[in-house]
Amino acid sequence: MAGRSRQELGVDGQRHLEETIAAAFQILSSMNDELCNPALWSATPASAGASSGDVSTDSSQPLEIGSGGAAGGGAGGGGALEEARLRYKSAVSALRAVITAIPTSSQEAGVLETKLDQAETDRLEARLSVLRKELAIKNKHLKLLIDQLRDLISDISMWQSPCSV
Repeated sequence: MAGRSRQELGVDGQRHLEETIAAAFQILSSMNDELCNPALWSATPASAGASSGDVSTDSSQPLEIGSGGAAGGGAGGGGALEEARLRYKSAVSALRAVITAIPTSSQEAGVLETKLDQAETDRLEARLSVLRKELAIKNKHLKLLIDQLRDLISDISMWQSPCSV
């Protein structure tokens, strides 16, 4: 990644961040699929009692989910979770590599970017000045039009008011 500009690194970082988010979403989706599919739940003594209708089971025992799926690719669905987890880890390491490379990116490119940024800043400031002047002129014109509209409304309401004789 050495020798690449910060802008290129930023684009790569954004791409890796989007991949990370997509993989995290896939993890959540796969976990939801597994949690909603009782066939993927392992049968522990606590869960076996609960499935037989016994409500007096020990609630301190954790319910093991996904042992038939995530690790071994058992009754379906678990492979997707493992795949999403690997995609996530890969995307995160790529993102970390890009973030690490940003401060050490070429200093010469940074100087060139600074000069270009300064020229663009000067151009934008000049444009801002012109736009402010135009806005001031248009605000004066708008104020004049509003005053004329008030006068017109006043004249119309005077003409429409009943005349007492």
